[in-house]
Amino acid sequence: MKVNQAEFVISAVKPEQYPDAGLPEFALAGRSNVGKSSFINKMVNRKSLARTSSKPGKTQTLNFYKINEVLFFVDVPGYGYAKVSKKEREAWGKMIERYMTGRAGLKAVLLIIDLRHAPTEDDKMMYNFLKYYNIPSIVIATKADKIPRGRWDKHKKIVRETLKMEKDEPLILFSAETGLGVEETWAEIEKFM
Repeated sequence: MKVNQAEFVISAVKPEQYPDAGLPEFALAGRSNVGKSSFINKMVNRKSLARTSSKPGKTQTLNFYKINEVLFFVDVPGYGYAKVSKKEREAWGKMIERYMTGRAGLKAVLLIIDLRHAPTEDDKMMYNFLKYYNIPSIVIATKADKIPRGRWDKHKKIVRETLKMEKDEPLILFSAETGLGVEETWAEIEKFM
């Protein structure tokens, strides 16, 4: 998909604040600091549509980005960040769960993980949550540029085995630096449109 238009629409915490545009939505889930903002910016070919932060745990709302007037990316708060109170984490969890299990327009969740490390317990929990609720997922393994190409297959195998992924489930290597995986990710997204 060639992106000609991308805009931030709203930060929401309750269903009544979600945009009522009737467009397909694709949520971005991943732990704090995994590079969701960089992923969004690379996908829409913009430097700073989604603000990146050196402080993890900055996203505390559901951030809706409208792309080409045909779909939304919905950035959800990152998980696994320790400097947030347990109560706050639980509130985020409830907000994310309510959105993911109750939103008719949600077509798939892009689960963003760091290819350099085996998926964390939090990554596994999110993946299992999506499986449990039959929410389609596309696993995006970012920071592929930080690993020598010859070791990609080894790292992909670790991701697949750790998450217990089915053979036919998409696992896309991605780099916000080089643009690796952008076309492949759009192709997967379009299958759900």
